[in-house]
Amino acid sequence: WAEKVFPNLKGDEAVEALWDAIFEACRVREDNDPVKEWENHNEILAQHNKILNDYQFESLHFKNSLGTDLTVKLVDNHVWAGGAEHSTQGVIFNPNIPTEETFTMPHKFGVNGKVVATKPLNYQGNLIEDFWLEFKEGKVVAFDALKEKATLQNLIEFDEGSSYLGEVALISHDSPIQNSGILFLNTLFDENASCHLALGRAYPMNVQGGTSMSAEDLEKLGYNHSMAHSDFMFGSEDMNIVGTTKDGKQVQIFKDGNFVI
Repeated sequence: WAEKVFPNLKGDEAVEALWDAIFEACRVREDNDPVKEWENHNEILAQHNKILNDYQFESLHFKNSLGTDLTVKLVDNHVWAGGAEHSTQGVIFNPNIPTEETFTMPHKFGVNGKVVATKPLNYQGNLIEDFWLEFKEGKVVAFDALKEKATLQNLIEFDEGSSYLGEVALISHDSPIQNSGILFLNTLFDENASCHLALGRAYPMNVQGGTSMSAEDLEKLGYNHSMAHSDFMFGSEDMNIVGTTKDGKQVQIFKDGNFVI
């Protein structure tokens, strides 16, 4: 893994470089208090979640100069989450480290337009590069990739739900992993560099009361079920995101790649 991330290094030297990159991505440095920094970081993520949850946007519109022009409808009573969570015993913990995202549930049939990926997607050991997807009423209706198009097709056609979205996540372009310039070749790291979408399964936690609902009730709300869940990155330094409220008001959420609310 280390030699793939750092192809100019070998053996222990590559492993050492990878550990350094992991610590930096996880906000662990020699000159800081990592626990304090994570408390502060969780606070920022919680603020983003609260603002977005209070708005309860009907839809989000993503646009940049690379060709992304995508509208994503959100399910009613959606929940933005990310950062720290509470365990069933009330313990505050971070299920993902590193993490930079605030994410929620798109409506299965409410995605329209084109999205252009900004980073390769490592899927089943193959690197899908320079790809785009076009959606109509939620479903992928066209796609292409410069490399590993057949692998992308395998993902899209994995099952009925893998051609629909299950997650939309917002991440400022100015983030530790993005700023490092490193492609970790591991989605749980790389997804934290950029706004991303996930083909496949949605998370019941992203709708009010979802974790106690039946699959049928979730699907009535617009929940997407799939055996797959693959995140791909599409954020950029010029990404603009506008949210539309249920009463038609438009609110700028991202300007030039970063949060402005």
